[in-house]
Amino acid sequence: MDNSLYRLVYYSRNQIGDDGAAFSSNVDEILAKSRVNNLRDEITGALLFNAGCFAQVLEGPLERVEAAFERIQQDERHGEVSLLAVDPISHRYFPNWAMGFIGTSEAHAKRFADVGSSSGFDPSRLSGEQIHTLLRDLAIEEEAA
Repeated sequence: MDNSLYRLVYYSRNQIGDDGAAFSSNVDEILAKSRVNNLRDEITGALLFNAGCFAQVLEGPLERVEAAFERIQQDERHGEVSLLAVDPISHRYFPNWAMGFIGTSEAHAKRFADVGSSSGFDPSRLSGEQIHTLLRDLAIEEEAA
């Protein structure tokens, strides 16, 4: 198997709904399943949710990252799934995160809102690199806390 690492970045629209309890339960379920699958598939990354959208970075072997993305596209909780980037990378940017969830703290929510306001809060106007950099920076802050 090719040991090359790839980074895949996408965003999708939240199809879960805005019922707080149902949303929280669904996100917990997504994270739990992702962490199990990602450990198995040697995928690392981070997930950000805000304003009805998910933004995610997946890192790992190309065929495994692509298979994970295919599962995401089939998941009815994600709508309008849009691939922003698939690029080879020299190293993992989220080596300790089978799937980190970012955006729950007030500081992270504000930081993402600041980025969102500059793009009209439309993730389709953010590049894969912008989403990756945002998630990487927030992950560094999270690990330092």
